[in-house]
Amino acid sequence: MLRFITTLLVLTLSTMHAHAEIKTERIEYKHADTTMRGLLAYDTAIEGKRPGVLVCHEWWGNNDYSESRARQLAGLGYVAFALDVYGDGKTTTKPDEAGAMLGKLMADNKVLRERAAAGLKVLADHPRVDSGRLAAIGYCMGGTVALELGRSGLPHTADLKAIVCFHTSTIAAKEAPDNNNIQASLLVCHGAADTFVPPAQIEQFHRQMAESKIDYQFVTYSAAVHAFTNPAADAYKVPGVKHDANADRRSWETMKALFAEVLSR
Repeated sequence: MLRFITTLLVLTLSTMHAHAEIKTERIEYKHADTTMRGLLAYDTAIEGKRPGVLVCHEWWGNNDYSESRARQLAGLGYVAFALDVYGDGKTTTKPDEAGAMLGKLMADNKVLRERAAAGLKVLADHPRVDSGRLAAIGYCMGGTVALELGRSGLPHTADLKAIVCFHTSTIAAKEAPDNNNIQASLLVCHGAADTFVPPAQIEQFHRQMAESKIDYQFVTYSAAVHAFTNPAADAYKVPGVKHDANADRRSWETMKALFAEVLSR
């Protein structure tokens, strides 16, 4: 009898695993005259509406790394959308090209915010998403994009329950009062040895958060430098950029804890 029950349990678990599948959809959407190309990911085994998480990419563009994070989030039971803020699905592996694309985007904060909001709308409007339970995460430049989205006050941003920034260079707002639009809980995951972020920038961010009474966490990981979450970071051979497995794992777990707290309500 015990052998029968054990066999039945194994077969049941195998069947459940076989039915679970992470599905991805390539989605084109528009901002003004620019076509954006993002990737949506979800677990087909989960029925009903689920919280949605927007993934904002590094300065390299919406590449395999940001899309892999969307798949990871789908594996946790969320519907995730890796947006495209450059347009036309542009990506690069060359630092000079990435810097030029980043510079052009950051030069117009209005466009940056609108493109982030366009991606958030794709996520919020998807039939599998509970549009009242949204979050945004971002890596490097994408952390700034996620923060600026929260500061924008544009449609659906009031439904952002969490914003998570990993190794983000620019975290303080240009206009401090814009922080008053943030209704999400913030998590900033920062490398203690990140030379891309001046100490004055961090001090300014803390002051702004206190002034706007934002619910936030600022977590520092010892010895971690810029881009510590990206396993491919070392291959770019950019000084001050390196993967850190411990900081990567720990920051992801901290994000998961925040999501469990604020997206389950």
